[in-house]
Amino acid sequence: MPEQSQSLTIPSDLEEIAKVSDALESLMLDQEFPGEDILDTQLAVEEAVTNIIVHGYENTVGDIVITCRAGPDEISIQLEDRAVPFNPLLMPEPDLEQNIEEREIGGLGIFLARQIMSDIQYRFEDGKNILTMIKKKSVPEKNE
Repeated sequence: MPEQSQSLTIPSDLEEIAKVSDALESLMLDQEFPGEDILDTQLAVEEAVTNIIVHGYENTVGDIVITCRAGPDEISIQLEDRAVPFNPLLMPEPDLEQNIEEREIGGLGIFLARQIMSDIQYRFEDGKNILTMIKKKSVPEKNE
């Protein structure tokens, strides 16, 4: 299968996230990704886009450019925004052993994305936050 790419620009509106999920699903199905990989990727990307809208743009108007490149072995999703500079990879991992009432609010989505994606990279360049998430296609387990 040849590599496919798709780019989508959405306004900073939570209702736009469904378009991103639909585009990811279509692209990943075309490359025959397993359903679990698709759901994991959608979850991680939805979390990142939500954080950009709610915390980066703080519910003001701004655009998010999503560029996806999918090949037979992996998909790469790049999110670009002009919100406040923020590197999510610098967030400390939440203390999952701590009592939920005592735990600090936030950080679970980033933690989850780091767990389910194969790689996540961040850079701030030309006034833009650029977050790249990569998901390698799962290899089906062989039944012996």
